[in-house]
Amino acid sequence: MPRGSLENHLFKRSAQPLSWETRVKVAIGAARGLCFLHSSESQVIYRDFKASNILLDSEFNAKLSDFGLAKAGPTGDQTHVSTQVMGTHGYAAPEYVATGRLTAKCDVYSFGVVLLELLTGRRAVDNTNTGIEQKLVKWAQGHLEDKRKIFRIMDTRLGGQYPRKGACMAATLAMDCVSSDAKSRPHMDEVLAILEELPSPKCMFISSPSEKPTIPSPYAKSPACHDTLTPRGSPLPAHMKSPKAR
Repeated sequence: MPRGSLENHLFKRSAQPLSWETRVKVAIGAARGLCFLHSSESQVIYRDFKASNILLDSEFNAKLSDFGLAKAGPTGDQTHVSTQVMGTHGYAAPEYVATGRLTAKCDVYSFGVVLLELLTGRRAVDNTNTGIEQKLVKWAQGHLEDKRKIFRIMDTRLGGQYPRKGACMAATLAMDCVSSDAKSRPHMDEVLAILEELPSPKCMFISSPSEKPTIPSPYAKSPACHDTLTPRGSPLPAHMKSPKAR
């Protein structure tokens, strides 16, 4: 994977800033990977979804890596898997950290954290900051009480070059994914459906903080999951079509 990890592109100072289109493309590719794992005949919970485990090929197609902590999901009448708490601080779902009860919704939480990283350019945990600034989820929740002020959280390296409707949809989705109530989080097939419906970059861009985007309804019908861990097709999210399995 010649372009290395998503983590390097987001947080390495010397890295070229990722465009909005590329960030959405990476999010869609990673969501397809989790969707495939969760919907397979024997469900797999990834358990360590984070930016450093998302690798990119020369065209920024995303692929999940490092399955060392992956766990078989619950079977039969089971609602969860009880296991020793493993994973990475800042990405692990709070209910899993507290109880060791593992479900696919734990991966959804982790995905929400990475989606916030893509939107904000901030790390899940930043020990160089203090208080609420340290933890991305808490910081973002405080700033997104009014989603008309979405520009407050967006990565400044984007230079305002992102569709305001798409930014609001993605931020709303991220907040739903990191909900403290696991049952209220969407399933990964719902997450994928929303990401694939994000407005085209040709839509109106936010050029100044005075612009106030409307808040769209984010949820759409869920498509069938794609049995692939690597996306193909156009890098433009609004025109991406379901790829054939490799």
